[in-house]
Amino acid sequence: MRLDPTAPPPTTGAQRVVAALEHLVKKPIWDCRMCGQCVLHDTGLTCPMTCPKTLRNGPCGGVRPDGHCEVKPEMRCVWVKAVERSERLPLWRGHIDQLRPPVDNQLKGDSSWINLATGRDKQVPAGWAPEA
Repeated sequence: MRLDPTAPPPTTGAQRVVAALEHLVKKPIWDCRMCGQCVLHDTGLTCPMTCPKTLRNGPCGGVRPDGHCEVKPEMRCVWVKAVERSERLPLWRGHIDQLRPPVDNQLKGDSSWINLATGRDKQVPAGWAPEA
């Protein structure tokens, strides 16, 4: 089962099985988009990839006064939900303030579980470094 026909497939059968299992678990709960770099624990268990602009470090500035998205007015802003939810998660409460690396689109469709275990999800593009 290919999750995204434009994404390269995982390379081994085991990776495909893990990715399919991850998608099976995370899609119905968090509307997982299989970015390969899961940051649910940083964002109050809200997937930032569900943002129409796929912003991973905060809202775009176009959040409407009622907390809804400027692109999809019927949708509550992902980042408004993330902030509200992160306040209810004592273990990860401060994580929402951390700067997350830019999305590596080469990981799309891969298992973030495998990428977390191998450290692949923490690799950043050349020249990018968070401010100290």
